[in-house]
Amino acid sequence: MSTLRPEHPGHGHGAVPPPGCPAHVQGGSGIARLYGPEALAEPSAFYEQLRARHGAVAPVLLHGDLPAWLVLGHRENLEVMRKPTLFSRDSRRWTAFQEGRVSPDSPLGPTVGWQPICVFADGAEHERLRGAVTDSLAQVDRRGIRRYVVRHTKQLVDAFALSGQADLVAQYAEKLPMLVMCQLLGMPDRYGPHLVSACLDLMKGSQTALASNDFLVDTLRELVQQKKGAPGRDFASWLIGHASNLTDDEVLEHLRLVLVAANETTVNLIANTLRMVLTDPRFRASLAGGHMTLPDALEQVLWDAPPLSVVPGRWATGDTVLGDQPIRQGDMLLLGLAAGNVDPDIRSDLSVPVHGNRSHLAFSSGPHECPGRDIGRAIAEAGIDTLLSELPGLELRVAADELSLTTSWVSTRVNSLPVRFPPRRVTLADTAQPDAAAHPPASAFTAGARQHGQHHGETPRRPWWKSLLKLN
Repeated sequence: MSTLRPEHPGHGHGAVPPPGCPAHVQGGSGIARLYGPEALAEPSAFYEQLRARHGAVAPVLLHGDLPAWLVLGHRENLEVMRKPTLFSRDSRRWTAFQEGRVSPDSPLGPTVGWQPICVFADGAEHERLRGAVTDSLAQVDRRGIRRYVVRHTKQLVDAFALSGQADLVAQYAEKLPMLVMCQLLGMPDRYGPHLVSACLDLMKGSQTALASNDFLVDTLRELVQQKKGAPGRDFASWLIGHASNLTDDEVLEHLRLVLVAANETTVNLIANTLRMVLTDPRFRASLAGGHMTLPDALEQVLWDAPPLSVVPGRWATGDTVLGDQPIRQGDMLLLGLAAGNVDPDIRSDLSVPVHGNRSHLAFSSGPHECPGRDIGRAIAEAGIDTLLSELPGLELRVAADELSLTTSWVSTRVNSLPVRFPPRRVTLADTAQPDAAAHPPASAFTAGARQHGQHHGETPRRPWWKSLLKLN
């Protein structure tokens, strides 16, 4: 077997990386870029090519051609997730960070730049911060979630019901989770529509992302001060009053984490489930005929199209071996959730339904398992159930093969779902319009963007993602 020797970040220009480093290449060609056109064009095929070539753990390159390991095997993913003493969540351990090889404007910053939140903590500090989040989420009334979902779904449907057509991604899936989460956090209704726009803008990393983040943070800071003076039965109040005694900044940062993470993953879950319902005849027939329940349908989607395809990351605390690959201290590992879910060792026939099987990796596992998994699933289930009831006769107005996907190195979801249905009258008389003057939408944030030197080609004073990570 021949081994090429490309330049390896962290080992000097043109230097040969040590044995076992992700920069070593097998098979006589360069290491695949996880962010390159081949990976983004058809991620599932890309993962299978890596699996065939490298096995359960594959070397890949991230933005800036920084090396990492992509974990493809189901068992190997669980091993990384469940062994925090071997695979830490503290990104400051990453060799590339320690050696200054991550550029200040790297697109990796928002996802792997260390922050003082539970996501990047281990041990006792992780237990303290995560305990406040999980205990507060546990108090959320599941019946209340459904009530909020039904209400907002009907309001969103009423906005396009008369036209007989809609885009269920832009006009529904991208809006519903944020509207519901705002209610769970204890925010007034008027905040919801503007936070929808701000979070979508923020996740795209657009020119106005800084201003959108400022709006989000200012809104949450206002909420924290309000709830400290007048607590209610909501997530923000429970987080503030938790026995962990979080500081105001810790409360604010975890509110932002929950709001943004829950929104992004639930949007993807709703969009991917609706795509399957509308494009797979067997899937829709099973659902309509009672052979599959909606929870079964969601579980199938969590297996086949999880909200996040890849989760960065874990960092090796010492030298070890994983999937026959020698991992070095300080190496980054990426959790390949989508690839692990289709591991041939656990799913030899992908056409066989997996109803009732929740051993998928969609919500991770171990100490960092998604704390809001049940809430996200509840929003998606109630939302899709209500939507299909509100719009009988719903069908795509384009061929299934005309649908496009929005892909990144961490997620894949359908870009739009143009549908048609029999037009009907608006049913809600109390559909209120938010006071736009009270909170300007994200599209009006160009003035804020100018303050950060991001308007008309000016050079920014600092990377936009660093401002997203600094909340105070």
